Amino acid sequence: MFPMQTSYVWIPVFGYLLGSIPFGLMLGKTFGKADVRTVGSGNIGATNVARVAGTFAGMLTLALDATKGAAAVWIAARFTNDSAGWMVAAGLAALVGHCFPMWLKFHGGKGVATAAGLFLALCPWALASSLSLFIIVVVVSRYVSLGSIAAAASMPLFVYLLWAPQHAPPPVVDFGAFAAAILVIYKHDANIQRLVEGREPRFGKKQDGG
Repeated sequence: MFPMQTSYVWIPVFGYLLGSIPFGLMLGKTFGKADVRTVGSGNIGATNVARVAGTFAGMLTLALDATKGAAAVWIAARFTNDSAGWMVAAGLAALVGHCFPMWLKFHGGKGVATAAGLFLALCPWALASSLSLFIIVVVVSRYVSLGSIAAAASMPLFVYLLWAPQHAPPPVVDFGAFAAAILVIYKHDANIQRLVEGREPRFGKKQDGG
């Protein structure tokens, strides 16, 4: 899909290690004195951290998790002269690291914030559009998880439409957008099941959206 240069193989490895840093777990213990994996939804994402350790800890988790995705793409761009292939590889590796961190026996977060950071660095207009859709869906439905799923599902289309004026993205970018969307939606499988069964808590109540 893109030329494999052995001198750059470290980039996705670095991306995975960066993505696997469990900021939510660390901040939950720092601010809430609790293991977020054993409280609330059991997720290490921002929503559950906010529930366990407070709004500030949740917002800080959101920012740091997003930074993981953005930093991985940015570093790949700097070292490879803006190679779209390596940028996508680094961002996806960070997302996989967040969702399946080896330090936590491969049980990580749902990847929403890290994917947002990835696309902030890769295609910010697509992120802005998906974020707008997220807000609309949450306001109308009051389901945070449904908003996250809708935003993830829309990302490949927005990347294709908004990559550059009158230019479609390289195929590797399309692949990366689809792969990221599929992974984030897959990580919401429990939420999807609850939505189908009518058991998913709405925003403002106890929920499992992060």
